[in-house]
Amino acid sequence: MSLMADDVKKIAYLARLGIDEQDVGSYAQDLSNMLELMTQMSGLNTDGVEPMAHPMDQVQRLRIDAVTETNQRDHFQQIAPQVEAGLYLVPKVIE
Repeated sequence: MSLMADDVKKIAYLARLGIDEQDVGSYAQDLSNMLELMTQMSGLNTDGVEPMAHPMDQVQRLRIDAVTETNQRDHFQQIAPQVEAGLYLVPKVIE
């Protein structure tokens, strides 16, 4: 699929992008190449191919889920402007 200059201008308008007139031709060529690649990829047989989250088959190292700090809520709420029932009271900002 080949895009024309008018197609690129319409896409740029819909995406609210400003494109210089001298760059429209190169954008049309680049977008046409991308669409051609997608067309080629859609024709590939992917039966039996498992999706993967990352090309490197690695396991993510996770830290131990352990409490490292003490609970200081009461201390922080003593210096808060307004507190009620363990909650911070803030001004309403949405009407």
